[in-house]
Amino acid sequence: MKLWLLRPMGSLFSDPWHPWKDKVLGFVLCAADEESARRLAASDSDDEGPEAWLDSALSSCTELVPECETIIMRDQG
Repeated sequence: MKLWLLRPMGSLFSDPWHPWKDKVLGFVLCAADEESARRLAASDSDDEGPEAWLDSALSSCTELVPECETIIMRDQG
C-alpha cells in the first residue's frame, strides 16, 4: 500500500468546491494505486461529489510514502 495526498486543482472559488462549506478539501489516505486512492476518496466525498475526486482535471493525487490502507486525514470546510 502507498500513502496518497488528494487536493482540489485550481481555486476553491470554482466548481465543484464553490462555495467550500460542507465540502471535503483534501484527503491523506492509503491505497494500492492512484485509481484506488481516487475511488476511496470518492466514496467519502461530501457536497463536492465523487466525480471531484475521480477526475484528474478537478483534483490532484500525489504519492507521499508507502505502506497502509485507511484514510489518514479528511479536510472539510
